[in-house]
Amino acid sequence: MKKDRLYFLTFFSIAVIFLFVALIASQYFIKVSANQLIEVQVESTKREANEVANFINYQFEQGISRDQVIKNVQETISKTNTDSWFISVFDWGGKIVCHPNVVELGLPINSSESLLSSLKEQNSSDDLYDILVKNAIDSEKTIISEVIHVSPIKKSDLIVAANVNVISIRNQMSALKNNFYLIFLIMGILVIVLSFLAVRIIGSAYEKQLELKNSSLATEVVSLSKLNTDLVSYREKMVEVTQENKTTEETSDKERKRILTYIRNELVPTPIKDIAFIYTENTITYVVCFDGKRSTTNASLDDMYANLDESLFFRANRQFIISIAAIDKIIKYGKSQLKILLRSKTSEEIIISKNKAAEFKQWLNM
Repeated sequence: MKKDRLYFLTFFSIAVIFLFVALIASQYFIKVSANQLIEVQVESTKREANEVANFINYQFEQGISRDQVIKNVQETISKTNTDSWFISVFDWGGKIVCHPNVVELGLPINSSESLLSSLKEQNSSDDLYDILVKNAIDSEKTIISEVIHVSPIKKSDLIVAANVNVISIRNQMSALKNNFYLIFLIMGILVIVLSFLAVRIIGSAYEKQLELKNSSLATEVVSLSKLNTDLVSYREKMVEVTQENKTTEETSDKERKRILTYIRNELVPTPIKDIAFIYTENTITYVVCFDGKRSTTNASLDDMYANLDESLFFRANRQFIISIAAIDKIIKYGKSQLKILLRSKTSEEIIISKNKAAEFKQWLNM
């Protein structure tokens, strides 16, 4: 249940992050693309308006009358498309004299001062985008076209205007937005789904590793628990054996009841049953009893072990011989090693190596 909730939260987090990034990125890309599109079309229309102005000026220089010039220009632009960008001519009074749509002739020209000022070279095309797309339609009056550039005719009251069909541009920008949103939607679905699948795959692989580790750890815990149980059983058995041995008078070399040790220059007989562990340090062999009393012996660790009952004492490593009765706990150490905790306090760590671990377990089961 927790795993499913984690996957759901992961999926939800990826979706929210992508949605946040996509909203910011889409607005940026839409505006950049729209500005480039508008800028190209504006420059093209401005050049066209300037060429028409030069053409009209040339006709006036050739002595052609104003009415004839207007007639010629009207015939030229009457078949042009007004769906987006087009050319018109108006006089100083703002009355349209030439227009691709003859219905517009004689009507006042639509002109926005803010729109014209935004097209000056010192201003960026960001202003034009905002005006065309966001502010070009009045709340009280629907404006179909706007003048974006004017080119006056010398020694004449005529002015050539470059016009933009605001509604058409808004539709183009709307289509551009829809395309971008569709692209981001498809990309978002792919990113979210693929990310979710990747999380599931990686999570499943990691879970399998954890399950293997947990299974291995559980096995080791059970084995260690059994080992400690065997230790308790062995102690109980050894208590019984010890009580039986008290009634027996026969002893062997390995059933010696005491050994001679030294405390400074004093010779002290130490009962074997009181010995917790024996260890060597700096070539000196120390004998430590359960009460913490420590003495030394001239015998080496090998000689000491040879004279001890192997059912009661175990050679843990090169440095330590431990008594079965002194063992408090057995702890797993490293991969296959064991650490022995004694009842008697000692600063030394008694580690049974991997090679000795099996022998130690067998010794506990004796």
